[in-house]
Order: sequence, then structure tokens, then C-alpha cells
Amino acid sequence: MPRPKKPRFVSGYPMIGAFVPEGMPISGEVFLSVEGMEAIRLTDFESLDQDSAAKMMEVSRQTYGRILSEARSIVAGALVTGKALRIKGGMYEFRGQRRRRCRRRGGR
Repeated sequence: MPRPKKPRFVSGYPMIGAFVPEGMPISGEVFLSVEGMEAIRLTDFESLDQDSAAKMMEVSRQTYGRILSEARSIVAGALVTGKALRIKGGMYEFRGQRRRRCRRRGGR
């Protein structure tokens, strides 16, 4: 049985939820997770190195690299094949919103 995924921390929900090719029929759609969008934003838009971005999302450097690689692959696939790109889903929490932990049960 695999380990449950830990949530990744993102700054907020993306303002734009989809990108659709213009001037041609849509040949399908692909989905980019919210944490994938956050990884692209931090590295490619904010120009952060992967180590700093991984700390912001509270994941290991290796996990961050995997999230970023998968996100870039999804975006490239949508651009090359003319598919709509929808941003939704994933395992994430907004930065600053920590879950309360029960002291009686050892922090769980």
C-alpha cells in the first residue's frame, strides 16, 4: 500500500483556470494540477532556483523537480497537440493555512 501524499503548499488558486487554442477545433483537453502550476510559476516566472522553490512549497528538492518536470511535460504536450489546458486538482494547501493538530493524540 503506497504512502498517502503530503499536501504541497501554494500561494493561491490560479486566476485563470484554462487555456484553449484559438482558431482551430479543440482535439481534447489535458489537466495540470494546481501544484504543477505553482512549480512553473515559481521557477519559470519568478525565476527562483529549484531549492528555494521547494522550500516554499515545503517539499524535498527531488519531489519539486519531479512536479516541475511533469508540469512542463503537460504544458508542452498541450501546446504541441493543440489541446485545451485546464488547471485543477492535485494535493495542495494554501500557504499560511496550517491544520490544527491535536496535542492529546501526539500531534495527529
